[in-house]
Amino acid sequence: MNFRSCFIYYRKGFVVLLLLIPATVCSPVFLPVDCNDLYNGGFGHSGVYSIYPAGPLSPVQVYCDMGCEDEPDVGKWTVIQRRKDGTINFYRGWDQYKTGFGQASGEYWLGLETIHLLTLRKAYELRIDMEDFEGAKAFVHYASFSVGPEQEGYKLSFSGFKDGGAGNALSEHNGQKFSTFDKDQDTHSSNCAKTYLGGWWYGECHSVNANGLYLWGSSTQGIGINWVSWKGYQYSLKAIAMKIRPKQ
Repeated sequence: MNFRSCFIYYRKGFVVLLLLIPATVCSPVFLPVDCNDLYNGGFGHSGVYSIYPAGPLSPVQVYCDMGCEDEPDVGKWTVIQRRKDGTINFYRGWDQYKTGFGQASGEYWLGLETIHLLTLRKAYELRIDMEDFEGAKAFVHYASFSVGPEQEGYKLSFSGFKDGGAGNALSEHNGQKFSTFDKDQDTHSSNCAKTYLGGWWYGECHSVNANGLYLWGSSTQGIGINWVSWKGYQYSLKAIAMKIRPKQ
């Protein structure tokens, strides 16, 4: 510990002792912006953590997919959306899609504003993992991913497609604004969010409906969790997760 000066002196016959006074020691506070920061800070296990993309007064809970110890490069992902069991209702309004909802330990949506702030601070890549009810798995990867500010409708932008078996159905949604049943920003004459019971970057209307109804396999023409280039409009996926990390 550092100390300020300490000494003894005589004044008019009295001994005066100046006590040791500890000097103020400032330690840096660890405020991770994303799961990559957490991994680099020594938190190598997958699980729920707090991140601070909006600063020290606004912590946000996320699930971090840190990967396996023998394959660390496949991890460090910040999960921004996850569906896996139908416990959370995703047919919600604009305010909830803006701020986020659900539980990071289960199903959740991180929030458009938080996703925007993340992609404003760093350049990110995107991976989307999915699974059907028969145990088959697929993924897609995009080398670049960002979400614009609210005044631009939280517009979706991505590029650099790599196919992991699911196909590039998301391409239809590139450049689209986000829509909910109470804020229609799609390019269709109807409200796609109302028609297909979700909140998403709808266009005319969708080929991906990751926030649709959870329907345990069967889907009535596009209202389920659809990825059309893999399972079509009549199949609702068992699980889907969107995750981002800084570009490698």
